[in-house]
Amino acid sequence: MAHHAVSGRAEGRRVARKIIIDTDPGQDDALAILLALASGEALEVLGLTCVAGNVPLGLTTRNARRICELAGRRDVPVMAGCDRPMGRDLVTAEHVHGEDGLRGVDLPAPTMPLDSRHAVDFLIETLREAAPGTVTLVALAPLTNLATAFRRAPDIVARVADIVLMGGAHRALGNVTPVAEFNIHVDPQAADIVLCAGAPVTIVPLDVTHKALVTPARNAAFAALRTRVGQVAAALSRPTGRESARHGGLGAPLHDPCTIGWLLAPDLFAAREVNVMVETGSELTMGMTVMDWWGVTGRAANARVLHDIDADGFFDLLTAGLARL
Repeated sequence: MAHHAVSGRAEGRRVARKIIIDTDPGQDDALAILLALASGEALEVLGLTCVAGNVPLGLTTRNARRICELAGRRDVPVMAGCDRPMGRDLVTAEHVHGEDGLRGVDLPAPTMPLDSRHAVDFLIETLREAAPGTVTLVALAPLTNLATAFRRAPDIVARVADIVLMGGAHRALGNVTPVAEFNIHVDPQAADIVLCAGAPVTIVPLDVTHKALVTPARNAAFAALRTRVGQVAAALSRPTGRESARHGGLGAPLHDPCTIGWLLAPDLFAAREVNVMVETGSELTMGMTVMDWWGVTGRAANARVLHDIDADGFFDLLTAGLARL
């Protein structure tokens, strides 16, 4: 399957990779968005498409605008998308992200307006208008918006450069059920549609993100930036003391920014091409990502799955990015 190069070159300068971030902020979404907006000439953020997930849609759209304003980027359009999964009731994660989705971190209410376009319409229009293979979709949330767009406009699938999604798990097992990761579990039908659509997919699963732990030292490095963004990043990622035993008490995982880390510095990661299917039938294993690691099914690979990370290098990249805002 074709995966497109990370960047092109024109007249000796790097051409920014165009991305749309589909998101449900969420404190780790917030840090991913900040890293993308800080990336200068590497990434051009065309828009933020919001979906219900970590918290309901009204809060995810509010938080996305608060983050853009924190970064001084009121020019980035923020769209509201689907307010519930395709075929199931919405499950949210306030127990992780707080009632407001951003742990109650002191950010002012947004003054920039919500873009009037629906997120799904924006995805369809943007992919149809851009040259094929030039727009990457970065999915930090349940895949409802992407699946709805693909179902409504199948012609756009072939135009996608890559889908880089945070979701799923292999050996790491699940974080909301014994076998399912939150983003996939919230809307497994949508995940199934996206994985079966035929666009290139890069999956950033818990196997990688559980190695990107915010230790006290890494958190202190955010605070040491002595900027407003650094203060907020530190508050969003501060260890709570309730960290799961599965991380050895070292810190909490930083899931979503790993997607932007992959786009900016793929050498920090190890990857493998495998077949990935999503369980949509069994309530016991609903949303499980079944990864054929050893090729036993004979099914063709449909995803590049990241499985290891240079965590120190990643946190250096993230801290340096936040320092530019």
